[in-house]
Amino acid sequence: MNEFLASIITGINSVVHSYGWSMILFTLLIKLVLMPLDYKSRKSMRRMTNLKPQLDKLQKKYANDREKLNQKTSELYRREGINPLSGCLPMLISMVILFIMWSALRLVANTAMAQQAIELITTGAQTNEGWLWIKNIWMPDSPFSPVIADSNSLQLISLNEWLSVFRGLDAATVQALADLGITEANISGETVFAVLQSIPLYAQETQLWSTLPSLNLFIVNLSIYANNNGWFILPILSAVTQYLMTLTQPQTAPADPNGTQAGTNKFMKYFFPLFSLWICSSYNAMFSLYWVMSNLFGWIQALAMNKIFEMKEQQAKAAAGEEPVK
Repeated sequence: MNEFLASIITGINSVVHSYGWSMILFTLLIKLVLMPLDYKSRKSMRRMTNLKPQLDKLQKKYANDREKLNQKTSELYRREGINPLSGCLPMLISMVILFIMWSALRLVANTAMAQQAIELITTGAQTNEGWLWIKNIWMPDSPFSPVIADSNSLQLISLNEWLSVFRGLDAATVQALADLGITEANISGETVFAVLQSIPLYAQETQLWSTLPSLNLFIVNLSIYANNNGWFILPILSAVTQYLMTLTQPQTAPADPNGTQAGTNKFMKYFFPLFSLWICSSYNAMFSLYWVMSNLFGWIQALAMNKIFEMKEQQAKAAAGEEPVK
């Protein structure tokens, strides 16, 4: 499945001729395909949210009788025709697709990165795939990242991916690699990086501007490269858009007298944006762009769906002769 999605990305790129814009179009396509599932899930959670006042009353009334509370809650769901698990299946399907997407994007990025590294060590130059302010979309959008692949990035490429790229090379390139001691039998991130460091361009591109001192919360130093790959815009946008996404999530849980649920919700509200910032600062800009655009499209979609739900609820109340909520 990941190879199928990867082929769609490369297919779009063959028309657009820009992996950055191809990623945006691909993300929009995925969101459109998943929209029916997202709509069904949000509709179910919306109905649960509308029951929250009644659930709060049951929670307060039967706070000391858990068995009775569960019974009355089940009766309420049954009376309202709501299955509390009905919104879970679409969410689970979406999560499975997200993991497949992660694998597909990693396949595309790792293949491109391996090709760039081989091109650099055989020709002494590297053709970068840029996008707007980003010089190489296969490396992180960060001043702490060089344009050329470092050891950590090359280590992410699996042996099968190296072999796939190697077997697609022409005879002249294979011979050039053999002259440098790299063959099909020993190709890996370690062997490629060892040769990569001997290339004059590598030393030029990986010069440091400065190194920030170690912090207690982090083990490693942060090295700022003179010829860095980006301005840290996508990681920041990932955190901002992830926060916006948390604002669109309906609150379906009943009131918690101990404040435990409220505390958990508050923690998750800030944890996910910080997690997004961390992962997008360490992974390639291609994936970060997908994360940002997926959040952005999802946020806009959620606002639109919530507006549709509100309009339908107002229409239902008007038809029933109830006073519309101002």
